[in-house]
Amino acid sequence: MKRTLKVTLWILVMLHPTLAGAQLRRESIQLEKDVAMRTHDGVMLRADIYRPSLDGKFPVLLQRNPYNKDRWPSGSWPSHSPAWLASQGYVAIIQDTRGRYASEGEFYPFRDEIRDGYEAVEWAASLPYSNGRVCLYGSSYVGATQWLAALAHPAHLAALFPVMTSSDYYQGWIYRGGALELLFSGFWMNYLAIDTLSRRASQATSTLEWTEALPLADYPLMAMPDARVVAPYFRDWLDHESDGSYWSRWSIEKNYDTLKLPAYHVGGWYDIFLEGTLRNFTELRKRHPGLRHYLTVGPWTHDSPSDRKYGGLDFGPAAPLDTDKELLAYADLSLKGKKKRNPLAQRAAVKIFVMGENVWREESEWPLRRARSTHYYLHSGGGANSSSGDGVLSVQVPGKEPFDSFVYDPRNPVPTTGGPLCCSRELKSGPFDQGKVEARSDVLVYSAPFLKEPLEVTGPVKVVLYVSSDVPDTDFTAKLVDVYPDEKAYNLTEGILRMRRREGWDKLAPPLQKDQIYRIEVDLIGTSNLFQKGHRIRLEISSSNFPRFDRNLNSGESVLNGRNIRVARNQVFHRGSHPSALVLPVVPR
Repeated sequence: MKRTLKVTLWILVMLHPTLAGAQLRRESIQLEKDVAMRTHDGVMLRADIYRPSLDGKFPVLLQRNPYNKDRWPSGSWPSHSPAWLASQGYVAIIQDTRGRYASEGEFYPFRDEIRDGYEAVEWAASLPYSNGRVCLYGSSYVGATQWLAALAHPAHLAALFPVMTSSDYYQGWIYRGGALELLFSGFWMNYLAIDTLSRRASQATSTLEWTEALPLADYPLMAMPDARVVAPYFRDWLDHESDGSYWSRWSIEKNYDTLKLPAYHVGGWYDIFLEGTLRNFTELRKRHPGLRHYLTVGPWTHDSPSDRKYGGLDFGPAAPLDTDKELLAYADLSLKGKKKRNPLAQRAAVKIFVMGENVWREESEWPLRRARSTHYYLHSGGGANSSSGDGVLSVQVPGKEPFDSFVYDPRNPVPTTGGPLCCSRELKSGPFDQGKVEARSDVLVYSAPFLKEPLEVTGPVKVVLYVSSDVPDTDFTAKLVDVYPDEKAYNLTEGILRMRRREGWDKLAPPLQKDQIYRIEVDLIGTSNLFQKGHRIRLEISSSNFPRFDRNLNSGESVLNGRNIRVARNQVFHRGSHPSALVLPVVPR
């Protein structure tokens, strides 16, 4: 069914001052509410369509959103106004995904987005006012709906505009380094469950069913659905803690060879999905060199790219990104072929924000070939515990040195302090002073000398560790930190490895053997930061980052059913035969 608003919406649109010839314009836009699309299995998905009231056919900007199409326009992120897009000569469509808000069906993350996304693209292309060229756009899960639709190869899908989204829904969405992204997965599940709970409760409420209930003081308000019915996928996520067939059917990474379409990728250095943004750009550009891919990465968290202040730092007036402007420029280029006065037509493929210096820089590639992979080796006299210890970072290869050890007790985990989080109200994401974290004895701290000259680190970051433990399983965490002259230590990027996943995400490694030394790598994803003169490079090593990640109970039990807590004594070795190191991409200046 289609409910058309029989009124013309007259909208005053202020074009962004950064666009050439920016002035106030008055445009006539027609809005069609709750336009239904029937899927292959008979489910009705509903969308709002904003389009120019002029005659003619226009390219389509389509967003498939589980967060309620009726929120538009709003001031919340993402803030692309579909009416504004329509005023620029596009058909802007916002569709509720299956089982969400105005659309029928049952919602289960990722499962139906491939087929539904394919049908939505082809349906949008067939509308009488569409010219048949469709670009999907949006952020976070709305980015996932883009990539999943692309896996089905709809004929009329011309481009993508994915903002802050992932490349795989096991590694980098629900799990990372084998550990559960507890804070994010719990928040996301609870948020998604609100609409599902409302739908279920509405369907189950029947006053006749309870008319004979006594006493009336106990008269039920509603029939509350079981949580396992409202969000069955959460248990499924926990039940599939290995990367196997459950996850691979939705993997973007496993299908790069077939994804032959251009995209503009937007990410943030403090975004929880940074790894996926970088990997999507890098791999797709490498495998399909004839297609145009853009990458923009700023100092942003997952919350918004429109601010200059994140956590405890102000990145300056240049930091915000006008995503409306970027989307319009990209749509003009990819859907209309408009190159004249289009900023993207003249721009390099990569644009990164160099933190510390707080400037934008264009590059032709990611990662940068001119970056020198530099090992900063861990050193100590065996007492690197806390920032008061004797841990040192140096380019000198270690000789004979004692190991460092610490006690990891899951009942007293290292607290999450900033970082790439989503989307807790209680814990803020971004850069924060790590002073309290570094005061703990279960955190090993290694610091380089004060810099005599600025040093730029831009590219992938990892830590190579030689470790042992006296428990069957444990975690090792790593965090790269920029220490300011006033001793405030701001986190840049971080990672984790669950030891039972040390041989791969799809297999369970044997239990750890006491006194055996294991070589592991902890992926810290990447960053771009200028360590200024007088600053220090610092590395933190521990075994927990809670509640961002679930606590490893050290018992080797599953995420789903584990309850037995063991205290671990973990060791980090740094000697000639076991040279643990922080590996940084140093850019010559």
